Amino acid sequence: MLHRTHPLFLACLMACGLGLSAAAQAQKISDDVVRIGVLSDMSGLYADTAGRGSLESAKMAVEDFGGSVLGKKIEVVWADHQNKADVGATHARTWFDRDGVDLIINLNNTAVAIAVNNLARERNKLVMNTGGASDILTNEHCAPTAIHYTYDTYALAKGAADGILAQGKKEWFILGVDYAFGKAMSANLTEFVQAGGGKIVGSTYHPLNASDFSSFLLQAQGSKAPVIALANATSDTVNTIKAANEFGIAQKQTIVPSIMFINDIHALGLKYGQGMVFTTGFYWDRNDDTRAWARRFFEKMKKMPSMVHAGDYSAVTQYLKAVKAAGTDDAPAVVKQLQGMKLSDMFAQNGKLREDGRMVHDMFLVQVKKPAESQYPWDYYKVLATIPGDQAFKPLSKSTCKYIKGG
Repeated sequence: MLHRTHPLFLACLMACGLGLSAAAQAQKISDDVVRIGVLSDMSGLYADTAGRGSLESAKMAVEDFGGSVLGKKIEVVWADHQNKADVGATHARTWFDRDGVDLIINLNNTAVAIAVNNLARERNKLVMNTGGASDILTNEHCAPTAIHYTYDTYALAKGAADGILAQGKKEWFILGVDYAFGKAMSANLTEFVQAGGGKIVGSTYHPLNASDFSSFLLQAQGSKAPVIALANATSDTVNTIKAANEFGIAQKQTIVPSIMFINDIHALGLKYGQGMVFTTGFYWDRNDDTRAWARRFFEKMKKMPSMVHAGDYSAVTQYLKAVKAAGTDDAPAVVKQLQGMKLSDMFAQNGKLREDGRMVHDMFLVQVKKPAESQYPWDYYKVLATIPGDQAFKPLSKSTCKYIKGG
């Protein structure tokens, strides 16, 4: 015998079900808090391009998101990795195992990033690398829950090599920093120079945060290569270029930085930086959206944001959107959600996350202005071209990440 259920009873069941569903969703936030850890160089040579500015960028993203997600508070914590892999790994391990940190961002040192990627793989936790450069992070050191967000050595080296080779300068000497980033950048530069019909005639490597570049520059000068490519970053790059100008080397050989931040140009000055061409992931004065966000950042930090700072803000924003859409801060679920989203904001337009962890977005070929061309403070770049993301970054078909399906 069939029994009819009263409509009011059905309505009650539906309401209760919805309530239970909402409660179940809310319970999917671990520890009832979404915690984001900014692990960066807070006191060393990479602090200006990341550091406190990265922490502020993350806080700005959380504030703009409303301070909570799925009814749960969002917290931001930070630590200084001191450019030491063991120190960075210790902080990350403590955050993951004891402090309930759900996401680690920044990691502006390749050796640190490799160590934290390994932990993310072991703990099934999420890492969004917004500061490290080496493309090995989405190749041999990839992880299912590790995302490489802002730029990498492949995209930066490709832009540098293509631009200079087009000028007919075929012989290159590489002057790099002696750790994982410098070696990765050198490998990428070598690949593109040789592919373009050029030749690497020699190389030399200096310690991180070197105090004297004279011996390394003399080796580069002695090679008589028309191009001296720099596989270093921030203050190491700035000091190399200054020394090359002081020794008269920059007047006879073309100095090509493989990675430059607007903070570097500010420190170097347009006198020494003018005319340099390189690739960047962000320029504050590119359009109305970039200018509006950058001016807010400037009010807090008294400097314009680097591409790392912009990447930090974007990564946290897109992460929180993914947590909201997925209904959880569970790392694999958030990664899956991100892979299905268009990642668009002031940093990237229609960016996409690939299964090897590479976030693909447009990059920009820029040239440093002459002093007379700069009209106002921090007016440093001319944007020469937009490089579509699928041309800027290594094709997925060439990735050696072992987690690619069917790879």
